[in-house]
Amino acid sequence: MKTKLSFAARILLGLIFFVFGLMGLLNLYPPPTDLPEKLMAFTKGLMATGYFFPFLKVTETLCGLLLLSGIFVPLALVVLAPIILNIFMLHAFLEPSGLPLALFVGLLEIHLAFFSETFSPIVKQIFRCPKMEAKKAGK
Repeated sequence: MKTKLSFAARILLGLIFFVFGLMGLLNLYPPPTDLPEKLMAFTKGLMATGYFFPFLKVTETLCGLLLLSGIFVPLALVVLAPIILNIFMLHAFLEPSGLPLALFVGLLEIHLAFFSETFSPIVKQIFRCPKMEAKKAGK
């Protein structure tokens, strides 16, 4: 059961990032014009850099492909974590209407990174502290 849930979560998260990343890269949907003032300022600032949105969409598309293919899934999860956190924060503070989808994507990420039998042991290695482990072993 857990394996099927992890498989479904991986495919769903991969589809979300692959599709939305590709749509953003190819400009398949126009940017909304009715954004709140603070969100519009935030978006304009990122667009003014000239590189951020293409970089973000390439990253989302590639990580989506990694998730869909099942290759380097822990790497994709680690790379997507700050993107997902930013999506959540953006909707929590600037545009609350998107919060349910942001929470759903966050839960998929958390499940795969910390509760999936296949991927969580690898991701959890990032949170190891060798100095603390050495102190405990030395007692």
